[in-house]
Amino acid sequence: MTEERTALVLGGIKGIGRGVGLALARKGIRVAMNYFDWEEELPGLRRDLAAWGDDHLILQTDLRCWECIPALVETVVRRFGRLDILINNIERGGWPVVHGPYVPHQWELEMATTLQAKRWVFEAALPHLRSSGDGVVVNLSSIAGIVGRSGPASLVFNDGYAAANRAVSALTETWARVGAPEVRVNEIMLGFMETRHGEGTRGWDLLTGDQREALRRHTLVGRMGRIQDVVQAVDFLVDGAPYMTGAVLRLDGGYVLGGEAVAPMPPGVLDRP
Repeated sequence: MTEERTALVLGGIKGIGRGVGLALARKGIRVAMNYFDWEEELPGLRRDLAAWGDDHLILQTDLRCWECIPALVETVVRRFGRLDILINNIERGGWPVVHGPYVPHQWELEMATTLQAKRWVFEAALPHLRSSGDGVVVNLSSIAGIVGRSGPASLVFNDGYAAANRAVSALTETWARVGAPEVRVNEIMLGFMETRHGEGTRGWDLLTGDQREALRRHTLVGRMGRIQDVVQAVDFLVDGAPYMTGAVLRLDGGYVLGGEAVAPMPPGVLDRP
């Protein structure tokens, strides 16, 4: 079955989107990778995707243009004849330490990408996912929707970005109802990842050593997430969880729980025989 399936991966030019798209291609799934900016990464993406065959597609679409989205989906369906998997991986999250106080443009950008684009792509893709008979949607979101601007994350997550990500979870539940039973819709809520709010990003390098250490201490597993962690979670939702829909997997290394130690069990005060 896998060699017949087609996946559309948003944000496929680099980082998590690229890693997920290449992993799907390795499984024999025909992949359409959409991107908008970061064109300097395009030669590398073409090279890496070509290693897994030539029946793949790279497209450039500004997903803030909702009128452009139906044409994107139709291009994929015309090329491959079907659409089975949607990896809804698009966002813009403005770091407070990078962007400073909000201006309307930054708020609108975060809403247009992190929230609105996901919605319009899902709507355009839904008829084709239904036709698949076993359609899969994976929404990528952030723990910003839970923690907001609190604790060590307050330098990392803007409040608009947090609000948009909380809304993504509401859409995941609604879309699971809308798509059932032909389409399963689930969500991966990401914590601090190596290419998203983690090491090696511009915002991370602006944090002080103490601020970075506070984020690590707050993460129970003691490290940032890796692209491979996301790849494995996506693979589970696509092929390993046929009875799961409307669910949110929190892939955050335990950040939401916090890094505080569990106190030893006290002796108690009640008499014991």
